[in-house]
Amino acid sequence: MDIYSGFADVYDSLMDNVPYREWTERIISRLKENGIEDGLVLDLGCGTGTVCELLSEAGYDMIGVDASADMLRLANEKKIAGGHDILYLLQDMRSFELYGTVRAVICICDSLNYLLEEEELLECFRLVNNYLDPGGLFLFDFNTVHKYRDVIGETVIAEKREECSFIWENSYEDGINDCELTVFMKAEDGRYDCMEEEHLQRGYEPAQIRAALDQAGMIFVGAEDSESGGEPDETSERIFVTAREKGKKAS
Repeated sequence: MDIYSGFADVYDSLMDNVPYREWTERIISRLKENGIEDGLVLDLGCGTGTVCELLSEAGYDMIGVDASADMLRLANEKKIAGGHDILYLLQDMRSFELYGTVRAVICICDSLNYLLEEEELLECFRLVNNYLDPGGLFLFDFNTVHKYRDVIGETVIAEKREECSFIWENSYEDGINDCELTVFMKAEDGRYDCMEEEHLQRGYEPAQIRAALDQAGMIFVGAEDSESGGEPDETSERIFVTAREKGKKAS
């Protein structure tokens, strides 16, 4: 099944508990700490464009890349409504192409966990490094093995809302979290349309992430627990990482 197809239309509604503004404030803080107060920023796995909108409001020139045409359709609707000049590209993060380099790349809300093989993760990191300005920043998060294996694995999440209801069935095996999502969306005539999607995600250990960054030619700068902002430990479910490009010479 294609992910984020019919689900795209209810994505923002179901993800209304995600602290996008808080995450964006953290991103802006890291950018400014490193002297990046404007310029081009790439959002990998940008989804419906929420973070692109927030960073555009903060003065950054945004490029959004996503593999879902339906998610980008909604992102473009937000762009038109908000009047922001954001470039959206329908591309896979494992093979994306840009016309030039950018000052920073961000990738949040566990988009990297959709890369199911370490080779795919490494290729994504190599591309990020290639398209970063000399010394440019890579800011991203990832869900840990602990989260998929010990917290949400083998659980069922169900919720009834006014506009839609959903059942989120998780199972964990061989390092992969398999989420079978069923959404019942209320139609104008009062009946419900049923949509089903399957989402596969791999949890990563911090050591795997650091090794991939090193192989891709980037410098690991630091990591923090996404919820507490403190040092990550074995109970961390999502980890926020700062990395830096190295090796290029400024022209």
